[in-house]
Amino acid sequence: MCLCAAPAWAAHAYALWGAPRYPAGFTHFSYVNPDAPKGGELRLVSNLRTSTFDKYNPFTIKGSAPAYLSALMFDSLLAGSMDETATGYGLLAEDVEVAPDGLSATFRLRPEARFHNGKQVAAQDVKYSYDTLVGPFTSPAYKTTLIDVAGVDVLDERTVRYRFRQPNRELPLTVGGLPVFSRDWGMENGQAKPFDQVVMDIPIGSGPYKIGPVRFGKDITYVRDPGYWAKDLNVRRGTANFDRITVKIYKDATARLEALKAGEFDLMRFFSAGDWARRVNGKKFDTGELVKGEFAHKLPSGFQSYVLNTRRPLLQDVRVREALGLAIDYEWMNRQMFYGAYQRVNGLFGNTACETRGTPSPQELALMGPFRKDIPPAAFGPMTVPPRTDGDSSLRANLRRAQQLLKEAGWEVRDGALRNAQGQAMVLEYMDSNEGGVRTVTPWMRSLEKLGITLRFRSVDFALYQQRLQKFDFDITSMAFQGTHNPGQEFADLFGSKAADTEDSGNFAGVKSPAVDAMIKAMTAARTAAQLLPACHALERIIAHSHYLLPQWTAPTHRMAYNGWRLARPATVPPYTSGEGWVIDTWWARQ
Repeated sequence: MCLCAAPAWAAHAYALWGAPRYPAGFTHFSYVNPDAPKGGELRLVSNLRTSTFDKYNPFTIKGSAPAYLSALMFDSLLAGSMDETATGYGLLAEDVEVAPDGLSATFRLRPEARFHNGKQVAAQDVKYSYDTLVGPFTSPAYKTTLIDVAGVDVLDERTVRYRFRQPNRELPLTVGGLPVFSRDWGMENGQAKPFDQVVMDIPIGSGPYKIGPVRFGKDITYVRDPGYWAKDLNVRRGTANFDRITVKIYKDATARLEALKAGEFDLMRFFSAGDWARRVNGKKFDTGELVKGEFAHKLPSGFQSYVLNTRRPLLQDVRVREALGLAIDYEWMNRQMFYGAYQRVNGLFGNTACETRGTPSPQELALMGPFRKDIPPAAFGPMTVPPRTDGDSSLRANLRRAQQLLKEAGWEVRDGALRNAQGQAMVLEYMDSNEGGVRTVTPWMRSLEKLGITLRFRSVDFALYQQRLQKFDFDITSMAFQGTHNPGQEFADLFGSKAADTEDSGNFAGVKSPAVDAMIKAMTAARTAAQLLPACHALERIIAHSHYLLPQWTAPTHRMAYNGWRLARPATVPPYTSGEGWVIDTWWARQ
């Protein structure tokens, strides 16, 4: 791309589809208070399941970094907004231009952008960050997501160009959202250490916060940088309002809840409907010091699911996997255990334009047709609907159907257990890092017993849980996959054949399907929404009808208890906020 060929840089922002919500020259995002006072402290509880942290490098595979570190300390070329999807506005970059052929994106850095050590953020730092993230010491998800990036060119001190192997409308947003860190991070005696040895070196980023006081195993405090280079920038105005953000660590959920009630921290997000309905109460709630808030959002529902590891021989037959799903009595669980607080998940793309309904369109059939032998025949019919146990449906009828599927797959009850032709019993293990998880799994275990299937609950400590996930050493586990309005290359990490054989990838189910690979490729190659949607729908049909994931449940609101005497918030709740991220970014301390 020739910079001199364009009369002016076109872009203060890049939108995947259509035009950005905010025009050039906008002063601030509409959901912030641009005059929010700075000061005070936000006391949070860690949103991670680890009980401590042992590194400050959030990008390497081994070890655990503190909660929120990456978001608070590292800026990126582009910043997203919380009231639209698929748009990035200039943060480190003042301009972005995508080549007409879609094969490159060029970013020009702001001359005022500075790292925490005072040095200017240079194009070389952007290239260094990218090269490091796709190197040997980071999560393989980076390499999978960025597989279509051919390389990075430093055009001058402030200009960097990403080259793409093929047109992919999402890639400018993907590379624009990568964290940028200084080449000086990890330097020792003038030499750069291998990145996996950059462990407790204080990160050199350009974000609004730095690391402050730390008590290992107890808490970490991030302190606002009063000289933050972007504090008056439109995408940052009204944000990063707390002088200090302290993240406390508790050993278990009971300790966290009691600490909240005692006033030890200011905000906690709740994922347990039982806790929210019955245990979020007490004196401080009665006085109004602590407030229960349910904030509606328009986020994708995600695909929180029971993940069936098809690397295990017992789970390789799609009929067996479907039968396991038929034994879940979700309606009873939602009524008796969840206080009616949840909605059932179905598929990958719930609550987005990609959500699939009805029968395949001609465009979907054209994509799926060449792979008919690799796709369950049911995928060419109506989209799956999770089995129900209310109305005209019943658990008893579902179990009869499951019994028939198991028989077709060669499994019948003999000697008190479900056995195959070789006499092997159907015994499976459900792995969890939370002993309390047995409560929600027990009803499923009881239903499976009626089919002659033994499902054993195995609780392991979180470190071992992570290790076994990385090595795919489990039969069944529960996973909360975040959804997206703009699916792309990240689905190759979740379901791509190559990722199935890559340790520490996101392909926990072990999906190895030429059809799935082809749908992901079609999805990432889409140049228009009209091309994207059929590919999304086809992928969702194949995954859903293959029963790799048994759908669980999702909540349409963020449930958060917060200290109303210490915290203030903007009047507008942005529709695409992640919950705690909205609080950290836009709330402020009452003066």
